[in-house]
Amino acid sequence: MLTSPHTLLEILLRTLTVYFVVLIGVRLTGKREVGMMTPFDLTLLLLLSNSVQNAMTGPDNSLVGGIVAAVTLLVLNYAIAEGAGMNRKFRRFVQGEPTMLIHDGQTIPSHMAKEHVSYDELLRALREHGVSCVEDVSIGVLEVDGSISVLRYEDVKPGHAAHARRKIFKKPE
Repeated sequence: MLTSPHTLLEILLRTLTVYFVVLIGVRLTGKREVGMMTPFDLTLLLLLSNSVQNAMTGPDNSLVGGIVAAVTLLVLNYAIAEGAGMNRKFRRFVQGEPTMLIHDGQTIPSHMAKEHVSYDELLRALREHGVSCVEDVSIGVLEVDGSISVLRYEDVKPGHAAHARRKIFKKPE
């Protein structure tokens, strides 16, 4: 039950390291992976959490060691969320940026490939928004949370604020 302060510090440092490695790994897998979990993604998440547990606590299986690892993760997650809320550049680094998938009724295949979004997934998102075809969409965006936002032509009127904001997204290649 009792654990030495040296061991607790080691658990804290191990947990910090594992957290950043997993965060970078999740960030590199793209937005779609976070927002649209498939059974394969869920399996990966469960196995990943089990595999890194030993890396965080090492040989220490004590209650205090587990609490130190958990508190470290919670505090670190809170600190990163606060930092992302206060600093736009840091937020973009941690969360990424939205990616335009449809522009003026045309899909952008290079963006879809980069984000691992299939045409079928895009059509499913359009149907969820009540849109029947890509040609009816002025803007389709993969958001940082993995959801797909859709603005139909009738939703975007010339001179309207939403129309002016279209310029913030990367232009099709």
